[in-house]
Amino acid sequence: MSMAQREQSERGWALEPHDADVRVCGWGPTPEAAFEQAAVALTRVVTDAPLAARERVDVHCQAPDRELLLVDWLNAVIYEMAVGGLLFGDYSVRLRGDRLEASLWGEPVDRARHAPACEPKGATYTALSVGRDRQGRWTAGCVVDV
Repeated sequence: MSMAQREQSERGWALEPHDADVRVCGWGPTPEAAFEQAAVALTRVVTDAPLAARERVDVHCQAPDRELLLVDWLNAVIYEMAVGGLLFGDYSVRLRGDRLEASLWGEPVDRARHAPACEPKGATYTALSVGRDRQGRWTAGCVVDV
């Protein structure tokens, strides 16, 4: 996606190289949409393959501010990927104050079909941001250790 297309789209995600790691970024009309899109970007670090919504996992996080909540959220997704052997393609995030409730839909990893490129180790505080951009969209992003 070009920078012009990115600036015009209401909702989306991007991967930005950062040293040996990668920064995931999501944006949308609400903070919830930006968090969902950041998780989509996280999945794209692993695979470009289409993912079926065969299994649902619910996660809950709590943190004193939205930036820390984003790190907790992405680490919860990474945990569910690693422990459950799942890849997620759809996310639904609900924010209530300092709490996040989310549902993740995906399927078990199929190494032949998904061809996972790497395994994310954790979301970090590096290049961490949550806020509004010049277009008024919410953005959420941070570097993920891969």
